[in-house]
Amino acid sequence: MADSASKKTDQTTAADRPRLMLMDGHSLAYRAFFALPAENFTTATGQPTNAIYGFASMLANTLRDEAPTHFAVAFDVSRKTWRSTEFPEYKANRSKTPDEFKGQVELIGELLDAMKVPRFAVDGFEADDVIATLATQAEAAGFDVLIVTGDRDSFQLVSERTTVLYPTKGVSELTRFTPEKVEEKYGLTPQQYPDFAALRGDPSDNLPGIPGVGEKTAAKWITQFGSFAELVERADEVKGKAGQNFRDHLEAVKLNRVLTEMVKDVELPKTPADLERAPYDRSAVTGVLDVLEIRNASLRERLLAVDPGAAEEEAPAPAAGVELDASVLGAGELAPWLAAHAEGPLGVSTVDSWGLGQGNVSEVALAAAGGAAAWFDPSALDEADEKAFAAWAADADRPKVVHNAKGLMRVFPEHGWTLAGVTMDTALAAYLAKPGRRSFALDVLSVEYLGRELQPPAADGQLAFGADETAEADALMAQARAVLDLGDAFTAKLPEVGAVELLHEMELPTSELLARLERAGIAADRDHLEGMEQQFAAAVQQAVKEAHATVGHEFNLGSPKQLQEVFFGELDLPKTKKTKTGYTTDADALAWLATQTDHELPVIMLRHREQAKLRVTVEGLVKAIAADGRVHTSFSQTVAATGRLSSTDPNLQNVPVRTDEGRAIRRGFVVGEGYESLMTADYSQIELRVMAHLSEDEGLIEAFLSGEDLHTTVASQVFGVERSAVDAEMRRKIKAMSYGLAYGLSAFGLAQQLNIEPAEARGLMDTFFERFGGVRDYLQRVVDEARATGYTATVFGRRRYLPDLNSDNRQRREAAERMALNAPIQGTAADIVKVAMLRVDKALAEAGLTSRMLLQVHDEIVLEIAPGERERVEELVRREMAAAVELRAPLDVSVGVGTDWESAAH
Repeated sequence: MADSASKKTDQTTAADRPRLMLMDGHSLAYRAFFALPAENFTTATGQPTNAIYGFASMLANTLRDEAPTHFAVAFDVSRKTWRSTEFPEYKANRSKTPDEFKGQVELIGELLDAMKVPRFAVDGFEADDVIATLATQAEAAGFDVLIVTGDRDSFQLVSERTTVLYPTKGVSELTRFTPEKVEEKYGLTPQQYPDFAALRGDPSDNLPGIPGVGEKTAAKWITQFGSFAELVERADEVKGKAGQNFRDHLEAVKLNRVLTEMVKDVELPKTPADLERAPYDRSAVTGVLDVLEIRNASLRERLLAVDPGAAEEEAPAPAAGVELDASVLGAGELAPWLAAHAEGPLGVSTVDSWGLGQGNVSEVALAAAGGAAAWFDPSALDEADEKAFAAWAADADRPKVVHNAKGLMRVFPEHGWTLAGVTMDTALAAYLAKPGRRSFALDVLSVEYLGRELQPPAADGQLAFGADETAEADALMAQARAVLDLGDAFTAKLPEVGAVELLHEMELPTSELLARLERAGIAADRDHLEGMEQQFAAAVQQAVKEAHATVGHEFNLGSPKQLQEVFFGELDLPKTKKTKTGYTTDADALAWLATQTDHELPVIMLRHREQAKLRVTVEGLVKAIAADGRVHTSFSQTVAATGRLSSTDPNLQNVPVRTDEGRAIRRGFVVGEGYESLMTADYSQIELRVMAHLSEDEGLIEAFLSGEDLHTTVASQVFGVERSAVDAEMRRKIKAMSYGLAYGLSAFGLAQQLNIEPAEARGLMDTFFERFGGVRDYLQRVVDEARATGYTATVFGRRRYLPDLNSDNRQRREAAERMALNAPIQGTAADIVKVAMLRVDKALAEAGLTSRMLLQVHDEIVLEIAPGERERVEELVRREMAAAVELRAPLDVSVGVGTDWESAAH
């Protein structure tokens, strides 16, 4: 009865006791690293994030499931500890830390700092010792303790108040080790575990075991003698060969026992009471995830859901300090609402504001600065409402604040509306303020800039509130208010980053133009493209047959495992780069194997993959042909940090430019009904002209001004020969190097591209810089200036922020340096193309021409020419594109005309 009452009392008070959770950061990060493939978790700068992602996921789940009141993470400092001093061979057998893992622990630390999680790292001690110290102190202070670690030595800390959560499958499954679980697993008490570990040895720590003595014998001895000390005292009583081996290795085992005991009195700057969980810096958390390009919405939600601050705070008001005066409007109510509130700027939100590309607008919400907000269903408007809304939407003098203006400009015409007067697009503004971030979603920006959470839509484009229409309306109005408030935030922010003019004179007008391009689309020849798809499918099957024939049996060409068995097992070809799953058979590896062996298989595999890729590309194009017989791609202004436009659904940038297959695919895009031809126009060598302008190198500028072939002229100077003596190989090398410099290419990269030795590539670059010293000085200067200011800038003032230029992580720093080299050049080229598009579009309208712009792909502008307008359009295009910007190496415009995209090439 007494025992039962005691247990009942303990259970009653357990909920009231503080609960400390301690994590072994290095141990869990390393497990996470091997649980997730690095190639699937890498940023644009080449920084792997698999360990960070896995650790963050496990962290979110564990905090959710265990709900600790106090929390800290401990890390190792280095392998040099008191244990390595006592035993120099301690952990000496461990392999070199994988390059892909390096730097990730530091980044995990940045995430923990943003989450306000205390972290410990003490010179001379391991994370285990820190954890043991804090756990011991916490138990004495009346805490319950949870230890999350992948180190079994922590089982010695298990008690009635301390539980170890040990990962048994990656970091996704944790097993609870209580005193009962330890005894069930090992037949020993937790206090006996270090005795057992000393006898067993630990290969992972390079602690020697006793020959012939495994876990069962070690456990039996500890059970028989009661403790390690007693076993040593009575060593002569241990029978048999195992007993003799024990006595022969007694000194090593004694040292093992010292090393496996965790230190419980490490001097620390904080006590368990100081580790109470604190509210996150939510903006910093989302900022870290953005920089690491971790987009997964589920992970973000799980991390933010366990923020102690979120639990403490009341639901935030829809607008800071202002309660929404929300109105769900019926027929006849929108016109009076607009009359009362539309004098000032209104925030606009529809489901499509989230960029889901829906073809209609089923709900609209508006928000005014005074706190008033309205929601309406466009299909329920009466005639007066329709006229009032259409007039307001089309009025350029009525300011609108939106998120993703292009999306609304594309779908509004479906309802007979025109959208004008957009003074702020919060997606574009966020992009200009921080172009390197991965997400420009409205809910992410709202949390970061307003500290306000929004409910995003479900995957089908409907707000995820079930059947509660009132809740959906309230959510959409809260979004409209957030858009309006974000507009204020970015109005203050953009002057700080010098981006006001870029937004209003370049990006917003480009959005309006792109919306029209998307609506127009480009005509497609379905029969031609379907024929191409069949051709590529046949080529894929032919490659499969050839691969089977050359090996002598069938195998799956899409299975990395089977490819490894064939390449490196059966055929015994040279080994490629080792990965977690074996030797790689990626495209680079296949290309290398093709140069290292006479076997046909690598070449066949390369052809198979290329044809398969082309088949998928054409299949996507065929599926994208709309009912009007045209392909309507979607352009994005916020994907490339340099300012370049990107294309999706379908991605027309995927169509190869310089191959026979790519040219054949382009023949499938044709002039549409009512027009006579397609025209293509682009700039000749725009990146190199920008590089010459920025570097002010007189020799390179003169090479452009001479009017002669640039690469031949430069090659004659670099190689010191007459122009007539420059052969095709010389010209090829100079062309590759010149463009490589504009893209931040290293000597190693140039060597790979030209298939030459790195020393030759370095020599080529050195000789180039001797002739064109201005380019060398510019490339050095741009990196130094960016390191000092934190950003690069284009001729038009577009900034790209590169904080990693000062990173201690060499991989991240070098990637940032390459970006600093190419961002001003690539960004200026992208800006010039946008200016050119706007000038051409405006000139076409002013001239009253029917011809129209259709596409912008790879710096190329594609237009559809109306009958009888070719000469006027060509003259206009050449004039306006050449005048887009004045460079020291003048812009040169190339134009071509034909009945399809390929025949219009120039």
